Amino acid sequence: MAEVTYLEAIRQGLWEEMERDERVLVLGEDVGTYGGAFKVTEGLQQRFGEERVIDTPISETAIVGAAAGAAHMGLRPVCEMQFIDFISCAYSILTNYVATARYRAGLSTPIVVRGPSGGYVRGGPFHSQNAEAAFCHTPGLKIVCPATVLDAKGLIKSAIRDEDPVLYLEHKYLYRRLKAQLPEGEEVLTPIGQARVVRAGRDLSIVT
Repeated sequence: MAEVTYLEAIRQGLWEEMERDERVLVLGEDVGTYGGAFKVTEGLQQRFGEERVIDTPISETAIVGAAAGAAHMGLRPVCEMQFIDFISCAYSILTNYVATARYRAGLSTPIVVRGPSGGYVRGGPFHSQNAEAAFCHTPGLKIVCPATVLDAKGLIKSAIRDEDPVLYLEHKYLYRRLKAQLPEGEEVLTPIGQARVVRAGRDLSIVT
C-alpha cells in the first residue's frame, strides 16, 4: 500500500471515476490547464481532454448552472469552487433549483460541487470559511466533509455516483498535512448517510 496525502486521495477518486464512467466530467476555474488552485485536478485534462476537464469563466452561478444542465442530459459533472467561500454566489441556484429539480420536475441532477474550505492557512476572511451551515437544512442537498484520507477518496467516489446533488467540502488545512496508506487495486467507497463506529468506547460517546 502506498502512502498518499488527503489531496492526492481526492485526485485518485476523481481519476478513477472518470476512468470508470465516461459521463463524469470536471468543470471550474483553472481546473484544466493549471490543474486547480491547489492542484487537486492536476493531470486530469492531459488524460481526459478538454471536453471532460473544462476551464470556465469566473462565475460560480454559471458553473453550477452548466453542471445542472449537463446532469439533466445524463452526465455526471463535478464542479470545483476555487475557494468554497464563493459558493455563496451560487446559493440561489443550488438551493432553489439544483436541490429541488429532481423532486419538483423529475429532473435528475447528480452533480458534485467540491472545493477547499476552512482556515488555519492564512487565507484571510474571504478564503477561510466553512460553508456547510448555510446549506445543511436544504432538502435535496447532501453534504460531506471528509476527515480522513480514506474518506477523502471514498466519499468523492460515492458523491459522484449518488443520484442527488452533493456538496463535498475539503478542509484545505488537511490537503498535504494528512497522510495515510490506501489499498491499491481495491474499490474504496465510503457510503453517504451511513454511520460508522470509528472506535468503540466505554464511558463516553462522541457523535460527529
